[in-house]
Parts: sequence; C-alpha cells; structure tokens
Amino acid sequence: MKARIFSLAKAGLPCLGVVFLLASCATAGAIPVAQMERAAEPGWTRAGGLHPRFNSQMYLTAVGFGNSRQAAEMDAFRALVSIFGVDVQADVRLTEAFRGAEGGAGAHQVDIGSEIVLGAGMENLVGAEIGDRWDDGRRDHFALAVLNRARATQIYSEMIRANQELIATLTNLPSEDRNSFDGFSRYQFAAAIADMNATYAAVLSAVGSPQYAQGLRTGDDFRRDAQQIAVAIPIGISVRGDRAGRVQGAFASAFASQGFRTGAGNQRYMLNVDIVLLPTDHQGANVFARMELSANLVDTRTGAVLIPFNFDLREGHRTQSEAEHRAFLVAEQRIEREYGAMLANYLAGLVPRR
Repeated sequence: MKARIFSLAKAGLPCLGVVFLLASCATAGAIPVAQMERAAEPGWTRAGGLHPRFNSQMYLTAVGFGNSRQAAEMDAFRALVSIFGVDVQADVRLTEAFRGAEGGAGAHQVDIGSEIVLGAGMENLVGAEIGDRWDDGRRDHFALAVLNRARATQIYSEMIRANQELIATLTNLPSEDRNSFDGFSRYQFAAAIADMNATYAAVLSAVGSPQYAQGLRTGDDFRRDAQQIAVAIPIGISVRGDRAGRVQGAFASAFASQGFRTGAGNQRYMLNVDIVLLPTDHQGANVFARMELSANLVDTRTGAVLIPFNFDLREGHRTQSEAEHRAFLVAEQRIEREYGAMLANYLAGLVPRR
C-alpha cells in the first residue's frame, strides 16, 4: 500500500503526511488459520521469537499473545516497538494542522507495505508485518511481528531525509520575517517534525543502521528557537473601558501562556479591545449590568485582523457597582479560559504556503 510521509514538495511547500491509519497486517505466505489450529505449538512462541524463516541477521522479531487473533497481533507490534525504546510525544495539534493543510503541495510516496497504529511508543510502525500465527484452537493466540532490517533502513532513512528537507524549508526565511507569528509557527512545526525524526532514528538504531540518523536536531532545539522568537515579537494591548487594568491583564496572561511578551514599543502586533458597560433591567432586589467586549488582534504591518474575539454577558447584584464588578470578573475568567486556546489554534493553523 502507498502511504504519505513528510516530504518537501516539488513547489517547495510543506505537507505533513504522517498518516494515522489502521491498515491490514496481511503477510504473504501466511499459514491458513485452519491448518494452524491443527498444528502443534511451534517453537517460536516460547523461544523469544526465534523463527526458522526469519533469522535475526535479516529481521527483528517479537512475539505477541492474546485471547484473539487481533489482540495477539497488536501485542506483537507493541512488543516490537518496545525494542526501539521510543519515548517521544509529538505535538498532535501541529501534526493534524499539517495533515489538514490544503494547497498544491505534493508528497513523497514510498511503498511501505503494512502500517499499523499502536497505543504506545509510536503512532506509526511502517514496514512491519505479521510473519506467523498460531492458536491452540481454544483461546490462546500467538503472533510473530517481523521487521526486515534492510527494508526498514531504506524506508526510515528516506523518511528522515524528506523530513530534513522540509525542516530546512520551514526555517529558511528572511531575517526580517523571522520575528513574527509566521516565524514562530514555522519553528513549532519544525519541532513536531523533529520529534517524528526521533522515532525514526530509534528504529534505524534498532535495525543496526544508526549512521543514517546522525546529526539530527531534536524537537526541543526548535522549540527553544521558537521561544526566542516569541519573546522578540512586540505585542501591544490597548483597552478602552477597562477597570484597574483587569481585562488588559487577562489578555496579557493569555499571550504569556504561549510564550509572548506584551507592552513593548514598536509593536508588530496590536490587540485593540473595546468594552461597553451598560446598566440593564431590575429583577426583584437585584440590578444588572451588561458588558459588550470586542478584541481584534491586528498585524500593524498589513492592517489585517488576525484573530477577532468578542462576547457579551450580563451579571447582577443588589447594587449597580457590584453588578459591574461581577461583569468584569466573569470577563476576566472567560478571556483566561478561551483566548489562549484561540491564539494557540491560530498559530497552529499558520501552515506555510506558496
């Protein structure tokens, strides 16, 4: 089967193709289930995966056990992954943003055979297959996962090469554009791809080909670069109708949660906030205050509104001043709850295009 992997498009545009697929794990020449049920238990189920058809010089093997054929196969793949010692958690939000990107970016294609999804260690184990199965005809099932060393070397070294080209494209931008939301997002994406490379490097090491993964930068390296960009981006906040800087402080906290600083001069980005507070109706002993808030994050270089954010609310109390106080309190809470996530999603959606 054909599967998409990270690659540099012909047009120089990135498209993330690490695909989370459930694929069949068929193996050529597998023993029919009916025959396996009648066969005696093979030695590979007890000998750590040693199999006469899959010698250790050419294959990595691992045995899985379960109360069904599917459970045994998934256990075998998990056992195979454990050999790699992978412990990298990639940013799924960024991965999904790349995967969902539209545009004219082609992806490198490699015939990689079966691809399965695992619950631990790695999202994808490419090129692994089930080499043999056996069950006792009642409830005990065994499966042998196999990975051809030479084929794995070819597949994973090519995936790393394609990813390295993509990282180079992401981080190759003019110096005047580096300290921007786009620059920050590019380095965050590069970090996610570098995380994927770490998993591929672990496979290459396990199959005896670590030389194909030498000199790789880690995801944390690119995340540090992204944070350096974040603190260098000046973001201004202007709030009309605030009380004691409460709303301004809430927005500043949301930017800080993503690593940005606010209040500097020569702002590249400006958050313009307008608050309108009005008395409303009376209900029994309570009076109510209505707040209307609108906040637009603007790129001062282009004048474009990047993130529009607005809401209205109504709060009541026995006095007008206390009702207004509560309105500001609820507004602060809503900004802290919603705006940081909105900013993060915006940044994750800045997929570089032509």
